[in-house]
Amino acid sequence: NPNEDAEWNDILRHFGVLPLKEKTKEEIEEIVLNLKKEAEVKPSERINLEELEEAEDDFDEADRKTIEMYRQQCLLEWKCLQRRQKYGELREICGEQYVKEVTNAPEDVWVAIHLYRSSIPVCLLVNEYLSLLAKKFPEVKFLKAVVNSCIQNYCDRCLPTILVYKTGEIKGRFIGVAECKGMYLDVEELEWKLAEVGAIETDLGEKPQKDIMNMMTLSVQNIPAHEDTNKKSSDAMKPRIT
Repeated sequence: NPNEDAEWNDILRHFGVLPLKEKTKEEIEEIVLNLKKEAEVKPSERINLEELEEAEDDFDEADRKTIEMYRQQCLLEWKCLQRRQKYGELREICGEQYVKEVTNAPEDVWVAIHLYRSSIPVCLLVNEYLSLLAKKFPEVKFLKAVVNSCIQNYCDRCLPTILVYKTGEIKGRFIGVAECKGMYLDVEELEWKLAEVGAIETDLGEKPQKDIMNMMTLSVQNIPAHEDTNKKSSDAMKPRIT
């Protein structure tokens, strides 16, 4: 049977001994449908960006506009990616760099700076967590500075101090052991704090909760000179420039 689907018949058709097998009605309809779909696709949609310039002479005005929009979109996405990956680490600065790196940062960039003293354990813990967050959120500029290089005579009770800037203005501040939760702080809580002021977009589903009561927090909250502490901490907006 010449119409039988057999390997031997396929060989005979290949060498012209048997005529080509007639296609069924369903096969013909499928071929026609595929041809119609292909005809509906513009040339600019069937090729990649590297082939655009070579085939540009075959395009009409609508195709050229589509190509240009595609190029601009690719360029914009590339610039956004470059900006988002610009930072990615916790950098150390000094008071002389404060204005340039913090208050004069680009308007679309969030800046989180930690004023610390290396002799205070919780400050070292915050630096460790900020290093992790800097890698997770490379679009945010994470900085740290020894407090004496920025502010003279800054009270230790106000450390650690984390200031969050945008467009040269402070958008959030976390001052002292009480607000930073001392050595009981974990990286998720710090991430949530930064998300609350808008500096980052966290993927945490809800605010982290802890059952442990931090005794250090209680002792700081009971300090009588709280108003004086807040007054001194406001000087962080006026770093010393030498």
